[in-house]
Amino acid sequence: MYEEPIIRDGVRIIQTTKTYIGSELDLFEEARRWKQYLSNILKPYIYGHVLEVGAGKGSTTSFLLNNKVKSWCCLEPDPKLCEEIEYKIEVGALPSKCNAFCGLISDIPAEKYFDVIIYIDVLEHIANDKAEVVLAGLHVQKEGNLIILAPAHNVLYSPFDKAIGHFRRYNRSSLSDLKPEGFTRHACRYLDSVGLLASLSNKLVFSSAMPTLNQVLFWDRCLVPVSIILDRLLNYKLGKSLVSVWSNK
Repeated sequence: MYEEPIIRDGVRIIQTTKTYIGSELDLFEEARRWKQYLSNILKPYIYGHVLEVGAGKGSTTSFLLNNKVKSWCCLEPDPKLCEEIEYKIEVGALPSKCNAFCGLISDIPAEKYFDVIIYIDVLEHIANDKAEVVLAGLHVQKEGNLIILAPAHNVLYSPFDKAIGHFRRYNRSSLSDLKPEGFTRHACRYLDSVGLLASLSNKLVFSSAMPTLNQVLFWDRCLVPVSIILDRLLNYKLGKSLVSVWSNK
């Protein structure tokens, strides 16, 4: 991994390699119940012109899209993954309102603004997360939203996190510390309370560097439906993922 510093609006940004080192995207493409659950949580905040940072293969994009969206830019630094998104748009797996842009947030023109910017399991892969979020905030329209989903609790940091290039996990406090100036917190919730127990078991007992497809399907088909009920009962105060929505007031 190389690092290349650049300056944008007084912010020092560290750009890392544009080749994604993780290998879990194919596995978690099958996590359809999880993606639908996430969609139900986030769709009220998604509208207008949207930028999804680190869109990967676009497998989550299709779940988050809704009829309030006018355009959706899939920003992906890995050229091969970007080609996969372009192919999905070409064959209709993603709608024509989508487009793919190969690059980083620092490659977005300074004069370009979005109603919503989304990071789905991306920020933990970025060494200088604070600078990344500050720069993203410069591209959010007034009254627009900045949405971040990230893995929760550093105590759960495991060989799996290391294998796919995670620098850290977050809690409410550490994620809130990244909030750009001028933004207010609209929502902050832990999700997947049952998955939290599964992750803790993996760390303490199995220490697996990469889950199998069967494990992902078991989590998605058996554990996530229980989490959907339990998360609500726990008022979203416990979970292995953390989602925050900040509004540019």
